[in-house]
Amino acid sequence: MQVQKTEKENDGLPYHVVIIPDGNRRWATDRQLEPWEGHEEGARNTEKLIREAKRLGIKEISFWGSSLENLVKRPVLESRALLRIYETYFKELLESKDIHDDEVHIRFIGRWEEQFPASLKKIMHECLEATKHYNKRFLNFFLAYSGDDDMRQAIQKIVNTQPGTTITNQVIKDNLMTKETSSVDLLIRTGGEPHLSAGFMMWDIANVQFFFSEKYYPDFDELCLQEAISDYVSRGRRFGK
Repeated sequence: MQVQKTEKENDGLPYHVVIIPDGNRRWATDRQLEPWEGHEEGARNTEKLIREAKRLGIKEISFWGSSLENLVKRPVLESRALLRIYETYFKELLESKDIHDDEVHIRFIGRWEEQFPASLKKIMHECLEATKHYNKRFLNFFLAYSGDDDMRQAIQKIVNTQPGTTITNQVIKDNLMTKETSSVDLLIRTGGEPHLSAGFMMWDIANVQFFFSEKYYPDFDELCLQEAISDYVSRGRRFGK
């Protein structure tokens, strides 16, 4: 289900907000904590930001949990801890009254099926099944996802399944892992690194506005999200005009 939207439909607010939650490990290091304690605090912060996004009227929000290579490159203990955090968090999402009362459609985007253990995938599939008919709000988690990999697999899929087809923007979009998401209006990156990584959502950010925060993700609270949204609204968008 790809949602068609316009900025007008959301009263000038960004319809789709993406957060790249950088800085969990540095936050933990500054406090002499283990890296996974930073990830745990980041997960708690994600819950707060989802609630605040709803209060602000944001219809679709996405979080980039890990790139395709993240879990492979991290130390084993940290990777195991991160997977455990995912399992705990997604189980809480599945049982969340707010998710069901607000009819939030959950999506998991990326190659998580190839990388995650069976117990975690089971919970994720339960989340997908339980929320697949909801369409009031959308909550996306990018896991084992990289934009350059997404584009490569889309091109390969088109070559394999639609040989000779005329390549249009819609044909490309329909073959991306992000085929059901709307284009991104506002992309927020925390952690003081003003750049993108791994071609993240490269096809869907053509008209995006950026907001880079110096704060590590666990410290990027509801007031920070309000600031980012206010900054977006104050800029206005011309969409290349």
